[in-house]
Amino acid sequence: MRAPRAGLMTLLALAPAAGWRAAALAGGGHAAARAAGRRLGASALSRGRLARPSMVASASSASSVRASAGAELAPCPLLAAAGEEMPKTYEHALVEEPLYTWWEASGFFQPSERAQCAADGSDPEDDTFTIAMPPPNVTGGLHMGHAMFVALQDILTRFNRMRGKRTLWLPGTDHAGIATQMLVDRALRAEGISREEIGRDAFIDKVWEWKRAKGGYITQQIRRLGASCDWSREKFTLDADMSAAVTEAFVRLHDKGLVYKGDYLCNWSPELQTAVSDLEVIYSEEPGQLYTFKYPLVPPDGTDGGPDADFIPVATTRPETILGDTAVCVHPDDPRYTRLVGRRVRVPFTDRSIPVIADAYVDMEFGTGALKITPAHDVNDYELGKRHGLPLLNIMRKDATLNEAAGRYEGLDRYVARAQLWADLQEAGLAISVEDKLQRVPRSERSGEVIEPLVSSQWFVRAKPLAEPALAQVRSGGVRIIPERFEKVYFNWLDNINDWCISRQLWWGHRIPVWYARAPDGSERAFVARDEGAARAQAEAALGTGVALEQDRDVLDTWFSSGLWPFSTLGWPEQSSDLARFYPTQLMETGYDILFFWVARMIMLGIELTGQPPFHTVYMHGLVRDDKGAKMSKTKGNVIDPLDSIAQYGTDALRYTLVTGSTPGQDIPLSTERLLTNRNLCNKLWNTGRFLLTTSLAGLPDAQLHELRVTKPMGADELARLSLAERYIVSRAHALVSSVTQQLDAYSLGAAGTDIARFLWDEYADWYIEASKTRFQGEAASRASGGEGAEATAETARAAAEARRTLVYVLDCGLRLLHPFMPYVTEAIWQRMPHDGPSLMLAPWPLGRGAPPLPVDAGALDAFGVFQDTVRAVRNARAEYKVEPGKKIHAVVCVSDPSKLAELRSEAAAFALLARVDPERLVWSSAMCAPAGAGKAVHLVVADGVEVFLPLANLVDADKETARLEKQAAKLQASIDKLAARLGSPGFADKAPADVVALATAELAEQREQLETIRKSIADLVPSS
Repeated sequence: MRAPRAGLMTLLALAPAAGWRAAALAGGGHAAARAAGRRLGASALSRGRLARPSMVASASSASSVRASAGAELAPCPLLAAAGEEMPKTYEHALVEEPLYTWWEASGFFQPSERAQCAADGSDPEDDTFTIAMPPPNVTGGLHMGHAMFVALQDILTRFNRMRGKRTLWLPGTDHAGIATQMLVDRALRAEGISREEIGRDAFIDKVWEWKRAKGGYITQQIRRLGASCDWSREKFTLDADMSAAVTEAFVRLHDKGLVYKGDYLCNWSPELQTAVSDLEVIYSEEPGQLYTFKYPLVPPDGTDGGPDADFIPVATTRPETILGDTAVCVHPDDPRYTRLVGRRVRVPFTDRSIPVIADAYVDMEFGTGALKITPAHDVNDYELGKRHGLPLLNIMRKDATLNEAAGRYEGLDRYVARAQLWADLQEAGLAISVEDKLQRVPRSERSGEVIEPLVSSQWFVRAKPLAEPALAQVRSGGVRIIPERFEKVYFNWLDNINDWCISRQLWWGHRIPVWYARAPDGSERAFVARDEGAARAQAEAALGTGVALEQDRDVLDTWFSSGLWPFSTLGWPEQSSDLARFYPTQLMETGYDILFFWVARMIMLGIELTGQPPFHTVYMHGLVRDDKGAKMSKTKGNVIDPLDSIAQYGTDALRYTLVTGSTPGQDIPLSTERLLTNRNLCNKLWNTGRFLLTTSLAGLPDAQLHELRVTKPMGADELARLSLAERYIVSRAHALVSSVTQQLDAYSLGAAGTDIARFLWDEYADWYIEASKTRFQGEAASRASGGEGAEATAETARAAAEARRTLVYVLDCGLRLLHPFMPYVTEAIWQRMPHDGPSLMLAPWPLGRGAPPLPVDAGALDAFGVFQDTVRAVRNARAEYKVEPGKKIHAVVCVSDPSKLAELRSEAAAFALLARVDPERLVWSSAMCAPAGAGKAVHLVVADGVEVFLPLANLVDADKETARLEKQAAKLQASIDKLAARLGSPGFADKAPADVVALATAELAEQREQLETIRKSIADLVPSS
């Protein structure tokens, strides 16, 4: 007895019973998911100082729209209890699952009932944003391609949702005819059962059983990526309504003469026993052999000619197909064969002779310059055969054994026949040579076997009539393809399109809606109908009552049903409310590798069946590769699993890495180093929020925290009243809002994400937060003084209040901008801050549609830019002179422009903190020279009219620095003496190669220059007293 293997029941047992969305999948729906969110929300991460539950009371009106009917919105699981501290590090594993569960259970992913109209009253069609998610295979597991499209589409969905549009991202899965049937078929075989034994209906039941148990796995994984799609509208391509749409499409196309049945050359999979699409054929370079043999010319008298007859040398990689040849073709200008055109050659081991024809398709320089033509078993030969009216001679059965047309080779496997026929050619004296040659071999993507081009009876769509309007839409701008260079690919394919084979010899899929009946004369009649009842009515009207019907056994290509996806998911062919509201969709985002396999077909079918293209824009992303640009593969060992990446670095880091490393249509190199960098970005952002909550906002009463909520953009009047650093950072934030909005509208997602992170890290955290600390230090000092000096106390209180308002406002703005890219960490921080509304994903985008740009203070940007340049100049001088980090130095800042001087002087405390200058020895002057008594000083020219003097006596310890420099000078002098002696030696100067002497001479000159610089530095030092 053989050991039992994993079969269908094992597959079913592997269905996930826990994890993300387990409660909802088990039938608990929103209520169960909310309960799960509350349980998970009790984690260690739900600790923070602020954002107490009372602060989100204002969310009730918004939540009533989003939450399921009659259900109270559950509080965010990340809300903190009073007095709890915010963790020191961001722990993504404790945030992502409870937060996503809460988002989904609260109904936040569903489109709002009313879109917010644009401020300028623009076209109301612009109030809707719809994406139909490319349906992953129901059998699939998450890979980086899924992660890429989810990240890009979720960014655009969240962006448009925050802009107030009625936003729908519609998810679903594809039934994956071949892949699913293979999976269940193999499981049954492992149990010793074949699908043929149990029959079609029982097998289909088994597949549905597998789908119910396992089919939700891929969608659970997509949830882990933060996808904010409306799961309440989730579709499956074999749902009853989707199947009805497929049937309707087939019938309508057939009624217009656009669907027909015919014999055509297809990609045939002998193992799967079905035709497969071009997309399911993978070509690989493999070692093979090129066989050259003699095609004997038939003598003019028609006799055999014998072994010494003249011949044409022909080469082939598939000798077994010689038996199906119907011509030998040469170039019409080839002098070797011109005289033979019109003659005939004898097909070895048959009683057939075939013509010698001429066609410019033949490359005279390739091989022997003569081609064997096998129209029934080669794609190129098929087309050439049609031009010359050659017959189709099929020599192969569907299991890849040779048929009766192969004569004595009948019944042999194709590879066995190859070896046998070549041996027979050798014995007959017709073999010339065999040589090793790399071949481009077509293999089935699913089964791995070599695909056989085979003529078979299939159903086809006439593509030319559908292609013409699809071409016109792109050429006229009705449909835009990003990047534009892919338009050429699109045009090339549609301009040269062939009819589309849409039938598959499978059991799992949309069964072709055609029924057959026998006419009285014995001929077969086909009836195309929406159901068997309608087919019977047609048949009885044509053939009389009591006719027996049999439905076509084939199913439709999955690309046919996928071609209807943008509108069938919205209710077509019914005129549903969703179809009216959300069709046409705004965007189709997908990989460039399926531009013509799927995108072009959606456009063709959308125009034909709805009268409109299914989307306005096509955004093509590239393929995710490893950090060296190589394609990821298990054999290379360079595959990066997205679930592993999420576990180690977090979803936000993975999404951000994929998106900011890409531009439309370009492949994306992915490295663990970039993932680590972007995980650190999440932690930096977390610590930025933590600084606000544990320092600047700590201890504030609820009323004051409530006032800090950001409910609208800051206006020009308030901006003008702020201090320089505050005016600068708010202006930079406002400018960023405009640029990021423009970038996202233009689908420059990578550039937008990079700019947001750079602003939050470099400008907000590194510059403004540091500057703001002086405001709170001043406030603390004023309190410590017991309130002496009412005016000073009021000023420090005003400065601290300004800083709090600015810190919260700018961070809130940055979180809104970054949220589409990094939804988890931004929501986790925002929930702890003073905020308005139930969720950051529903918070308004900082710049409303049609609204004027937010105010920017250009003078503040210029003045603070000078401030930053001056700080950098002092920092560079400190580094050059190796000043100890903790030492505060003296400085004289000279600014010729009085107004600019006043602006910079107003930030004296911030300057002293950032440049590590002693505030008591910081001098501001309009005189452009070092003050008297300053002694020798380092002179820094920052800009025209802005200079800094740093007294050397304070900058360094003269004795220590002198000792260090003298030691360095002595070492350098010794090297100079040694090199000079070497150059002065006759043995070296006379015998060494010229280039070696020149190199030594240059090195000596460089060392002398260094020594001179050191001696000057020693002379400039003032001895310490």
